Amino acid sequence: MTDTEEQKEPEDEQTKSTRLDRDSLHVLPLADLPMQTPGLKHARLIKNVRLESVVEVFKDATAGSGQLGIEDLSHEFGWKITEPPPDLLMLRQLGMLPSYDVYSLRVSLRDQGIEVNSVEALKLTEEKGVELTEYMKDFTRPLISQIYAEDDVTITDFDDVIKLFRDPDIEKALEKIKMMAEKLDIRPKEIPKFMEDYGDIFLSLSYYRQCLDSLQPVIHGFLEAVHELRGNFQLKHDIGLMQACDLIEATINSRVSGIVNRFENFEKDTKHMWDEISAERFRRVEQVISSYHTTIGGVLCALSVKMDAWARLFPDPKMGGPGKKAEFIMGEMKQGITRIQKVEHSTTMMTDLKGNAAAAAEAVADSGDAPSGEDEDEPASGDDAEAGEEEETEAQAD
Repeated sequence: MTDTEEQKEPEDEQTKSTRLDRDSLHVLPLADLPMQTPGLKHARLIKNVRLESVVEVFKDATAGSGQLGIEDLSHEFGWKITEPPPDLLMLRQLGMLPSYDVYSLRVSLRDQGIEVNSVEALKLTEEKGVELTEYMKDFTRPLISQIYAEDDVTITDFDDVIKLFRDPDIEKALEKIKMMAEKLDIRPKEIPKFMEDYGDIFLSLSYYRQCLDSLQPVIHGFLEAVHELRGNFQLKHDIGLMQACDLIEATINSRVSGIVNRFENFEKDTKHMWDEISAERFRRVEQVISSYHTTIGGVLCALSVKMDAWARLFPDPKMGGPGKKAEFIMGEMKQGITRIQKVEHSTTMMTDLKGNAAAAAEAVADSGDAPSGEDEDEPASGDDAEAGEEEETEAQAD
């Protein structure tokens, strides 16, 4: 154990739980917010399986999860409905958010003027950062190799760049820092800030990628179960169930495909940034990615809540009969599915990275998303048309 580790104070269970919750897509620890009500300071705002935002006042292995609807808090705490306290007003705002991951929250809380108690509340944990190391290499290697040639074995990742500022060989360190500053067209003293922002924005993409990768096996298992239900002699004649299965499957496939396409478009179009890296080019990319946080986070949050619920009840494909699975699909999986459809559509994964309208038009065509300023008289985009079909299907299922 190092001296630094020995000096760390032991972490109590409540503090640890709050910290680890920050890595979640669907949990917001209220301890991170300026709550005035004592009974809410250790509660959590979560998305339930129906994708409703509810306040979880307790959770343990024996008693389970104690949840209250946001509007039910008035009765619980004796609040006057005609004079809602600041905590209730804040929770109403937070309840509308599509995701509680730290990157979506940065955008959403800033837009709503809600402050957090600590900047750490909007950062991933160190443990999660370690998990994302391999994902991050896809973004760090191109930058390092562009600035420091492949034969410079002393500079291989971000940590090596940061170490330059503590290198005892000042002359050697200054030479490499100057090299980076020239490549990026910034002043040497701006490098630490650039590296921090560069690492953070691509850590967000790594985080979302990992979330999607972890969901894929569960999604596959769920869709396999749906396929089996369609072939069940008794259940295949249940029109409501079949329509619900169609709706859920179409929603999942379209949203996963949309995220994958956005990732692919991003990787393709940002090759131009690697070809001629500069701080200015990076800032444009950073702005585009940030604008997608709430969209990607919202879809992944909804999918993770649904798939986690399915995996908890049916951890093995052989567990639970067709009847039980059909009941869960109709009672829980179908409920709130349109919330996934209604997560705000982004205009395009890549905007004008090359500094001209042609690049933006190309990105729109590649991603299949409709421009936000689309004329109302124009035909609906593929996504919008599909969403309309899905909503019509759900109405029929109801």
